[in-house]
Amino acid sequence: MTAARSGARRRRSPAFLIGLTSIALLLFTGFCALGVWQVQRLAWKRDLIARIDARIHAAPVSTPASASQADEYRRVTATGTFLHGKAALVQASTIRGPGFWVLTPLRRADGTILFVNRGFVPDRRAAYNRPYGEVRVTGLLRLTEPGGGFLRANDPAADRWYSRDVAAIARSRNLAAANYFIDAQASAARGYPVGGLTVLRFPNNHLQYAITWFALAAMTVAGYIIVMRQTGKDRRP
Repeated sequence: MTAARSGARRRRSPAFLIGLTSIALLLFTGFCALGVWQVQRLAWKRDLIARIDARIHAAPVSTPASASQADEYRRVTATGTFLHGKAALVQASTIRGPGFWVLTPLRRADGTILFVNRGFVPDRRAAYNRPYGEVRVTGLLRLTEPGGGFLRANDPAADRWYSRDVAAIARSRNLAAANYFIDAQASAARGYPVGGLTVLRFPNNHLQYAITWFALAAMTVAGYIIVMRQTGKDRRP
């Protein structure tokens, strides 16, 4: 009598089996979708790395009037005069430690303004080189970084910048500038600012993520099969 009651308690209702199947199917579909997405991201990241590698090793070209994502990390060159009095210090975290980027407007002969990230200084009071007269700048084209940094919004009123937001910095200095800036390459001159610190290493963990999601999908199937087999045993008289 006791064994018969125990067997009856172990029997799963049809509603339970339907619910279990639905949950397993939902998890399996979701994990597979995430795995496929990571495979697509892997292909995109590899293509991005290949394109950027080709750009940074190409001969520099003239700066465009405006830029899009298709132009980012392209090597460019520009000639003009620095407006040192309108430079902005933007908070930076580099291989040299925390400090600031010196973002200085460059006025070209035709009057257009380009912002140049001349490089790194360790603090706001650091003395750095200020070349006057016509200069030639070569570096990597970078798109503007609107908004601010992580959990920190740019504060134009206090002249505190946590991202290289070209449009906001230009407005605060009554300038009209292109929608990008140039990361200047390293200079032969000693002292600050230190150029050539553009980070060109892009994390590419999408293959590991894809394997993880597909493994979870396989575990979901395995767990479902085990539960269904155990349920089948419990239903035997």
